[in-house]
Amino acid sequence: MARARSRRWCWTLLAALLIPAVIVSQRSGGGESQASRVAPASLPVLPTHPALPRSADGRHYPLIPQDPSALATLLEALEAAIRAPATPDSALPRLAHQQQVIYRVLSRDPARARQVRQALSPSWHWLFDQHVAARREFLAMHRGPAGSTLPAWRIQAPAPAERLLEAYRSASAKTGIPWEVLAAVNLVETGMGRIDGVSVANAQGPMQFLPSTWAEPGIGRGGNIRDPWDAIHAAARYLVRRGGLSDIRRGLWGYNNSNHYGEAVLRYAAVLKADPAAYRGLYHWEIHYASAAGDLWLPVGYAQAKPIHVRDYLRRQPFSSPPTTLRPTENNPARGQGTDASGR
Repeated sequence: MARARSRRWCWTLLAALLIPAVIVSQRSGGGESQASRVAPASLPVLPTHPALPRSADGRHYPLIPQDPSALATLLEALEAAIRAPATPDSALPRLAHQQQVIYRVLSRDPARARQVRQALSPSWHWLFDQHVAARREFLAMHRGPAGSTLPAWRIQAPAPAERLLEAYRSASAKTGIPWEVLAAVNLVETGMGRIDGVSVANAQGPMQFLPSTWAEPGIGRGGNIRDPWDAIHAAARYLVRRGGLSDIRRGLWGYNNSNHYGEAVLRYAAVLKADPAAYRGLYHWEIHYASAAGDLWLPVGYAQAKPIHVRDYLRRQPFSSPPTTLRPTENNPARGQGTDASGR
């Protein structure tokens, strides 16, 4: 944190995932909040193909429909299902990963993104704009070619969603920093704690603190830099110290010296403020890493003690690579009778 972390590390972490004063009044007539209350009649059927390589838990890299209208229909179904109380927790990982990959793909393709947005119901436009713009802020932070090696990380399951939410709200109540901002920082720094690794600048833990910053009076307070509860509360105190109560952008600049970073964090925070149910999706977003071989998916269980060449990793784990030629086998994947969200 303020922390003199290198731009390069910032890009690798932010690429691994996931506004000028964005406020709730920017929503299109409150349409986003209204749309979020619409429960789907059934879970969306996710695009699939039998030839796709699969991870150890049977999942494959999400496929994206080519037709803009079909993609818009799928995205609407995903957003509604993620927010619907009737959607079982077991379905959320696959639904959220599909949602995440759609936004990552569209953020890199402005023409296609415009087509999809035009096909969306107007009530979803504001949400769509926040997600695509946030990703583009992170893309703008990248300078130079994508790397040919993957980092020495361990990808682990995050702390339970409710426990993290309790920590964000507790830290917010004690400091005045909005819980949505703390959740957004946790998301973009380590994917809610999924990334267990040390940065090139020695930043550590789920909120990526330098040990020297953690040791400052009033920040770590003798807690565990790797414990989510301790780290989230310390992050809130740090944002206060850096002026976040009077100007949250100033506080975020202290956390990471990039306007792009602050813009992206505040967009995700605005999504959560507009509809806290959006947290159900963001919590389940997977770790992706922008490499020379594409936007690679690093699932829970990825563990490298030292950097590994992309070619060597994909030889063993081909499911991590985005599909480039396969097309979904479903003619209209967003309008089925629903499945167990396995995508098969």
